[in-house]
Amino acid sequence: MTNNKKDTTPSAADQPIKLVIFDCDGVLIDSEIISADVLSRELLKLGAPIDRDYVLRHFLGHSFSSVREKIQLNFKVQLPSDFKAHYAHKLYAEFDASLKPTRGVADALSNLAVSACVATSSSPERTEHALTVAGLRHFFGPHVFTAAEVKHGKPAPDLFLHAAKRMGVAPSECLVIEDSSAGLTAARAAGMRVWHYIGGTHLGPVLASGDFKLAAKLGDIPVLASWQDFYTMAPHLKNQ
Repeated sequence: MTNNKKDTTPSAADQPIKLVIFDCDGVLIDSEIISADVLSRELLKLGAPIDRDYVLRHFLGHSFSSVREKIQLNFKVQLPSDFKAHYAHKLYAEFDASLKPTRGVADALSNLAVSACVATSSSPERTEHALTVAGLRHFFGPHVFTAAEVKHGKPAPDLFLHAAKRMGVAPSECLVIEDSSAGLTAARAAGMRVWHYIGGTHLGPVLASGDFKLAAKLGDIPVLASWQDFYTMAPHLKNQ
């Protein structure tokens, strides 16, 4: 006997969005060029011939432990035990002098009708400092999650799944906003919807080079060119 009953189980794309998960660096804050310049400058002193372009192509979205491993593997440079603290000290000084939020993000956050949180590969200390300097810390309260809280960072899905669990929202009801290949891969692996934010100043040269073909790697991912387009793409997420 043939079962003609129609499957009415909603797909993930049909689920309402109850939580927007924001990456931090390059999405909420325009920090990636600052970070790349400081990191490449400090690594050059240790004998690793790395420039801004290399950092943006190979380290974007990865945790510091992952970056350390890549440097040791590819350049045979053993970073001193205090390198992370030294780099952070230099970076915070640059943040204090020039860090800004990405253009329009504060308005987007102010009008968001659903819950929001941060899920970042950066350390808790760096994230706290950066969000405070950029004037965005108050939007998230205690809902800031970092790679320090999970065993595997991006591109593994662990951090996004951890954030969703802590927020009490199913993965299928989450929308992730990411700028990096590692982050987009992680969001897809977590079973979440994801948009590729390309409004940060760091992505201009990378995208123009043609080497950052994320769509070819990950399939059809909606592109968010600027925060002014956020509520055009998702009007139902805006406070009425």
